[in-house]
Amino acid sequence: MRREDLPAPESGMLLTHFLTVADVPRSRAFYSEVLGGEVVLAENPCIVRLANSWLIMNPGGGPTPDKPDVTLRPPDDPGTATSFLNIRVADIERCHREWSALGAEFLTPPIDRKAELRCYLRDPDGYLIEVGQATGMLEGIFADPPAGQG
Repeated sequence: MRREDLPAPESGMLLTHFLTVADVPRSRAFYSEVLGGEVVLAENPCIVRLANSWLIMNPGGGPTPDKPDVTLRPPDDPGTATSFLNIRVADIERCHREWSALGAEFLTPPIDRKAELRCYLRDPDGYLIEVGQATGMLEGIFADPPAGQG
């Protein structure tokens, strides 16, 4: 294993995303085989390098000394999200086609939102993943404000 494969900066910082997963091998396969990430470490924790970032995955569990009042668990309500991965791609139609063929289940096909083309899918634990391609925003055209915010 090479140091540059790990999320371990020699100076400054970098951003990773931690996912609490129910089944590490299942999630590892999704992020590597469907989304094309590189498995850096298979377990304890599972680390997958995805594009220019890393996903760190472990099963849930109860409090630990460094987070004494926190229990980790995968999402339990697919209708509610408090955060999600946002993946930016150069060709959303190609991405949608290729990932669908590999088993990804998108909520809708890509939809034109003025600023971008966008669609969402879920990982095996139900985490929401936005996939977007900048279009209008490159020309100064942005999405409408959220409903009720004028």
